[in-house]
Amino acid sequence: MKSPKSFHRIVPSLVCLLALTFTVPAALAFPAQGADEAKNAEPRNAPGKYDALKRFSQVLNIVERHYVKDVTQTDLINSSVKGMLQGLDPHSNFLTPEEFKEMQQNTSGEFFGVGIEISLENGQVIVVTPIEDTPAFRAGLQTGDVILSINGQAAQELSLQEVVSRIRGPKGTEVELTILHNDSKTPQTLRIVRDAIPLISVKSKKLEDGFYWVRLTRFSERTTEELKEALKAAEKESKKMEGLKGIVLDLRNNPGGLLDQAVSVSDVFLEQGAIVSIKGRDDKNGHDYRADKQADDVHTPVVVLINAGSASASEIVAGALRDQKRALILGERSFGKGSVQKIIPLPDGSGLKLTVALYYTPNGSSIQAEGIVPDMEVPFEARQTSEDKDGQRFQIREQALSRHLENAKGKKNAAKDKGAEAGEQLARDNQLRMALQVVKSLPKLQEIKN
Repeated sequence: MKSPKSFHRIVPSLVCLLALTFTVPAALAFPAQGADEAKNAEPRNAPGKYDALKRFSQVLNIVERHYVKDVTQTDLINSSVKGMLQGLDPHSNFLTPEEFKEMQQNTSGEFFGVGIEISLENGQVIVVTPIEDTPAFRAGLQTGDVILSINGQAAQELSLQEVVSRIRGPKGTEVELTILHNDSKTPQTLRIVRDAIPLISVKSKKLEDGFYWVRLTRFSERTTEELKEALKAAEKESKKMEGLKGIVLDLRNNPGGLLDQAVSVSDVFLEQGAIVSIKGRDDKNGHDYRADKQADDVHTPVVVLINAGSASASEIVAGALRDQKRALILGERSFGKGSVQKIIPLPDGSGLKLTVALYYTPNGSSIQAEGIVPDMEVPFEARQTSEDKDGQRFQIREQALSRHLENAKGKKNAAKDKGAEAGEQLARDNQLRMALQVVKSLPKLQEIKN
């Protein structure tokens, strides 16, 4: 059965820890232990159950009384909780009410920033991927870049959520980032003007008659709906030319997003079988997600493009289509973010982002730290054209998007312009060129295999 829409919603919960001290009256002292009991008993100086909490209380008291600056108990405890969660893994974190509200805006509503997905790895803030059509993408930030400072403050001094809060800001304001490209030894300072981060997550374009490039930039609340709209438009356009023949599903530099959208996007291309399973420390945090047959299932041959910036939900889709032998995966090994986080709201408006499980592809492979290895490994080879002077990848103009608004003066040349756009993109993107050739050959290869 298809998973309920509510499986990614979290019921609020709160765990309170109380440090208690007990004093045993002499009259109620325990009787002397026998020889066997004494042998098995813990040493008298062994740490007790509440010793760690007692030590925390002592340190909190000392810092409050003697630290050089006046700090509130709330700030100290919040920092302690942040440190506890960040010590678990790069993706667990404590969110203040302000941070919790900001996080909710990632998948719904409009927010302003530079447009990057980041992670904390070995104490360094790493760019997982720049989001297309954003200031960060246009400024040249790349997967694997290290953010050294934000507005002059060292990023290593901040929590991951504090880094996010400082990079975001009102539209039109500027943020200064010092970054180190993963292929450079010299830091670079970039001044980036914040803008509205686009929430459109699907782009599409005809490459040749019957063959379409469909790009998913993230997995937000409307991704599956946008994907179906793009596919319907492609089917309608290709009816005059023997119908839809092949799809290149581009997940490169897609940082992921909502789990339910990863499942439903996979289901668009699958009629049955497993999509993904999540397994935690017990059965309560485990679940299997499966595909259902639907009237609008897509049966067209598919090639999926991935690279090191494809993470989380992108890896779920690529893994499902690969293991179900529904698509051929082409490109470079994906990021390897295969852990499941639950967002647990707390009564005061704050929240916990807690890792509770790992993703597994249909054949039982864990994505975590391994990623998805493509069926065909094809490294990206940067190539500039006359209209690609800044060397950016995957550029696409408004006129090439499905359902864009036409300029009345440009209607006559629209078809010609779209063809030129596709040619330019194929000329500068060797992975896309290879994917197009492979998807055109898939039906013949399938016949040979059978």
